[in-house]
Parts: sequence; structure tokens; C-alpha cells
Amino acid sequence: MTKGVALAPERPASQAMSFERHLIRTARFAGPVILARAGLLVMVAIDSAMLGHYGTASLAYYAAANAAQVVMILIGVGLLQGTVIFVSQAHGAHDHAACGTYWRVSFVHGAFLGVVMGLICLLGRYTLEATGQEPEVVIGGGRVLDMIAWGSPPLMLWVVCTHFLEGLSRPIPGMLVMFGAVLLNALLNWIFIFGNLGGPEMGAEGAAIATSLVRWVMFGALLLVVLRQRDASALGILRPVTDFWAISKRLRRIGYPLGAARGLETAAFGALVMFAGHLGTVSLAAYQIGYNLIGLVFMVAIGTAGASMVRVGNAVGRRNATDIVRAGWAGVLLIAFLMACFAGPFLGLGMPLAELYTDDPAVLPIAASLIGICGIILVFDGMQAVLMGALRGVADVWVPPGLQLIAWWFITVPIGYVLAFVVGIGVDGLMWGILAGALSAAMLLSGRFLAVARRPVARY
Repeated sequence: MTKGVALAPERPASQAMSFERHLIRTARFAGPVILARAGLLVMVAIDSAMLGHYGTASLAYYAAANAAQVVMILIGVGLLQGTVIFVSQAHGAHDHAACGTYWRVSFVHGAFLGVVMGLICLLGRYTLEATGQEPEVVIGGGRVLDMIAWGSPPLMLWVVCTHFLEGLSRPIPGMLVMFGAVLLNALLNWIFIFGNLGGPEMGAEGAAIATSLVRWVMFGALLLVVLRQRDASALGILRPVTDFWAISKRLRRIGYPLGAARGLETAAFGALVMFAGHLGTVSLAAYQIGYNLIGLVFMVAIGTAGASMVRVGNAVGRRNATDIVRAGWAGVLLIAFLMACFAGPFLGLGMPLAELYTDDPAVLPIAASLIGICGIILVFDGMQAVLMGALRGVADVWVPPGLQLIAWWFITVPIGYVLAFVVGIGVDGLMWGILAGALSAAMLLSGRFLAVARRPVARY
């Protein structure tokens, strides 16, 4: 049987862990989650690189299609995040049978969301046309989205299985499946993009077919892991659900604000990309380099936030107020240290990092300047992400998105616009706007966590 790799058993509620112990356990948990999340970006990077060598037009089609689906994916992940919150709390409370119940109900949610996403993808060419894309991109990107559509249901179901295992503090299987998926994706790209081994030469559509096939394999592999857990019976994985609609309502009540938060954040950063486009192609290219580097390193924050959410959720399940506080701040300290390590190269090696993306003499100096600002952003952006994770662990899901709305839409976007266009410092102003928003979000969410942590402990 396939065995999930669990961390050491939780301590009883009467005995709180030391802060150092929380720090170690969060770091151990975060590592596999970071690698699993980074795998998704690695696959996109491989797709882009291979299509770039195949042809510029195919890369443009893929980029347009990917931009259209990424918002849906992020919102879907947010809607399904109640799974890891409820499972981690139940696991901490030793209410093992409830864990499987949450997984089964969330499985239905994931299937429904995946089908809806697939149907939206089938209408993708109309979306691309509405955004003013060139006719060639509308047609090519639409064909790519047609191929992506049938890979949407397994992606959402893979998310459900990943959240379930992470809620049980078993992140290793998800990491291993992701490693295999990255390799399989590269092989299938080689076959379907370029027409190797007798396969059809399909360019961007071939990359989309490879992506959909890999998503089905990822889901199938992780579903097998879930079903073959050594304690599947105790977890109630195959037990009938008797109160489906009540549990579904609880999961949706958690998922709605989390999905909305993902959408609002993504939309805010999309607005900044549009601002950069109004500054010219050189500024847009430089901005994309800096933004891409932030996105790559931000996977570290996503993984640490996931670990903090589970650690805090476990403490809630044990009804241990001291452990809630220590688990939350251990995650914040850990991400501040990790991001500071990345900030050094960003501040000191801006030009070499920019040269990894371009050799355009007009873009390089602007990109190098932006990368230095990105180094400062990383620390505060990482902290606000982990604080969001800690607050999700206590199921505080309505107020934090409101605080992020303030930070991203009432601070980042206006400040970025004013600095870029009114003050006239150009694309640098957009990055300073992000820094202002990240700093504000970290401060606001810190205050919220301090307030929530003082409340009486209760499972949601």
C-alpha cells in the first residue's frame, strides 16, 4: 500500500510546543509544498521556452490562452481552500473520520468547478476577442483553450486531493507527483509541439494537449495515493456522506471569500500590467521581467503560507491558543528570513538577472532598476501571504480579504498610477506602488492576526 508521509503526532492541548519547535515543523512542512507549487510555474516556463523555440506566433497564442485561464485557476483554488482548513482542524482535534467526509464533499465541488472552467475555456475565443486581441491571436488562442478545456476538471480534482493530503500534514506525495508531472510534460511537449516520435506537429495546441494529459495523470496518481492511505478506513475516505448539503454549505461559506480574494488580487496586478503597457513596449517588457521574478520567488511564500495554515489549523483543532500564536508567528519569521535571502541577489545582481531574460540595451537598465525594488517587495509580500495563511487556519476568511482589498486597490493601484504618470517616474512608480501595498497588507494583517489570536479557540 502507498503510505502518506506524516509529520510527528501532535501534542495534546494541555502541552504547547515551543516556538523553536513550531519553526522547525513549519520549515519541514513548507519544503515539499513549495516544491509542489513551484512545479506548476516550471511547467509553464517549459511550455513557454519550447514554444519560443518553435515559433513566436505559437508562443503568443499560448500566452494569450494562459492569461485567460490563470484567473479562473486562482479563483478555483481559493474556492476549494476550505478543504485544507477543515481537514487540518479536524486532524488536530483527532476527529479523523471528519477528514474523509470533507474530502468527499469537496471532491464534488472540484468536479463541478472543473466542468464550469472547461465550458468557459470552450468560449475562450469570444473572451479574447472582447479584450481586443488581434484576430490571429483570437483564433490561435481559442484553439489552445479548446485543448485546455478537457484538462480543467482533473486540475480542480488534483487541487482537492492536494489540499486533503496537506491538511493531514502529508505533503510529500503531492511533491513527488509534481516532479513526475514536470518530466512528463516536457516529454509530451517534445512529441506534440515538434511532432517527434511520430506524433503530430501542433505547436501551441500541442503544448495544450500535453498540459491536459498531464493534469489527468496528476489527478489519477494523487487519487490513488488518497485511496491507498494506510489509515483510509479511520479517515472515512470511502464512508458515505450523510450530511452532504450541510458540509457543502460550510465549505462554500469558506470558499467564497477566498475565491473572491484571489480574483481581486489578480485583477489589481492585471491593472498594473495595463498601466505598464501604456508606458510603452520597453517599459512593459522591463516590468514583465521584474514581475516574473517576483512570481517565481513568491512560490516560496505560497508554500510557507500553506504550511502555516495547516499548523495553525492543527492548533485550533487542539484548542491550544498558545500554539495558534506560535505557529502563526513562526511562519512569518520563517518567510521573512527566506525572502531576505532572495532580496540580496535582487538588490545586488539586478543586471545579471535581467540579462537572463533579454539582451535589449533599451530594456536592460530599466529592468535592472525594477529588480532592485522587487528585492524589497519580496520580504513584505511574503509576510502578508503567510499572515493570510495563518488567518485562514483559524477560518478567519471574511475580514482579511477586505484588508487586502484596501492594500491592493486603495493603496497599490492609486499610488502606482500617481507615481508612474503624475509624478512621472515611469514604470519604477508601479513597482513602488506594489511595495506600498505589500507593506500595508503586512501591517493590516498583522494587526488582524493579533486580534483574532486573542479570541476563545473554537473549530469553525
